[in-house]
Amino acid sequence: MATLLQINSSLFGDNGNSSVLSQEFVQRWKAQNPTGDVIVRDFSKEVVPHLDASRVQALFTPAEDRTAEQQAVVDYSDKIIAEIESADAIVIGVPLYNFGVPSTLKAYFDHIARAGVTFKYTETGPVGLLTNKPVYIIAARGGVHKGQPSDTQSQFLTNFLGFVGLKDVHFIYAEGLNMGQKEQAFSAAKEEIAHEVAV
Repeated sequence: MATLLQINSSLFGDNGNSSVLSQEFVQRWKAQNPTGDVIVRDFSKEVVPHLDASRVQALFTPAEDRTAEQQAVVDYSDKIIAEIESADAIVIGVPLYNFGVPSTLKAYFDHIARAGVTFKYTETGPVGLLTNKPVYIIAARGGVHKGQPSDTQSQFLTNFLGFVGLKDVHFIYAEGLNMGQKEQAFSAAKEEIAHEVAV
């Protein structure tokens, strides 16, 4: 049975532009995979803890020396990493906030990047340890940034995902949403989603 991991990072939950398009992707994926399972992470509905010194220390403390509180930190990280590993594909709804990804998505990534678990360093550089699979980024922007210096988001996402082994990254952009271009941007994004799911 195929599994899709859906990650929504909009502050506005189901009403966020990136979430709406992410759900469009899910519906088309379900049509292609009627017996498939969808795992949902919606950061508007759950608390994603940002790293602090105590959490970092917990991740580096040997299992036999951890307190119950430290073990809970590791358990959370292990769980979200296991969700990624169990998925056959991932779709991430990502709005552009002040030229970056939402802080909740960055915090989520921080709990995934673990030396010896999701990446390792070698003599020739870092190697990602997660099983490669397609990752679809639904990038919703109020302005127009694709291919411009102001789009610091796309390269960051490509860099991070590749660092942990997820190199098959596909971007679907919906831009100009606050510039009177929402209807045509959504239409184009939905067409691209249909094409990507059908491939």
